[in-house]
Amino acid sequence: MAVLLALTSALLYGASDFCGGIASRRAPALAVVAVSQAVGLLALLALLPWLAGDLTVAALGWGGAAGAAGTAAMVLFYRALAVGVMSVVAPVTAVAGAAVPVLAGLVLGERVGTAASVGIALALVAVLLVAAEGGLTSLRTARPGAYAPAVAAGAGFGVFFVLLDQAPADAGLTPLVGARVLSLTLIVLLGLAAGRPLHVPRTGLPVVLLAGVGDMGANALFLLATQQDGPLAVTAVLASLYPVTTVLLALVLLRERLVGTQLAGVGAAAAAVVLIALPG
Repeated sequence: MAVLLALTSALLYGASDFCGGIASRRAPALAVVAVSQAVGLLALLALLPWLAGDLTVAALGWGGAAGAAGTAAMVLFYRALAVGVMSVVAPVTAVAGAAVPVLAGLVLGERVGTAASVGIALALVAVLLVAAEGGLTSLRTARPGAYAPAVAAGAGFGVFFVLLDQAPADAGLTPLVGARVLSLTLIVLLGLAAGRPLHVPRTGLPVVLLAGVGDMGANALFLLATQQDGPLAVTAVLASLYPVTTVLLALVLLRERLVGTQLAGVGAAAAAVVLIALPG
């Protein structure tokens, strides 16, 4: 069940990122983030009557810490995009975000089988290949300074996964309340401090709504996956396969063409899922 929930969260994360990318072409990125976060909070509150767990300080605390890490990662990610190029920033950020939970799982004493271990390694490679829309050449020719902000952003996203995993197993979706409230507050304060408009044109609202609901749905499914006693290294890596969804949606809906590197990444991702899902 944990594998299925994590994979579904990857589908929603990828779809949400796709919608957010489309929306950011019509409105300022910070405004898109703020409005989608607010929409996600409303969606979460609608789910709480069925999926809320114990409302404890620990649940809200771990969730709030995760929200702070996620917000910091988002700011770092946009900073990385400002000083680098997408074909370098995206794959490096994605791999760093997937690698941090794997390392955390090992430190926490988690053990996975041989097939799953190979699958995790293959999934990390798949994320790198799928997100490298400029091909591996862009990674080889990039200046070393381009990697630091991307790695920092990815590490922040990885820490978000790790902190959510630390929330009590009986907390349900309660940790996400702390995460989203703190995250939304920080983003609004950041926008006001920077003098950035947080308004989204009416024509862009439908896509932003989809992005917000999809992101919250992905967070909820990932949190539920961690509460199934599955290894963090497995659930987080599967959830981190979201670039595959984004790339495939761009292929189908925007008629974008995939480079050979990305096609290899899609195949590697499929093989990784099979290996991770094998029993034992």
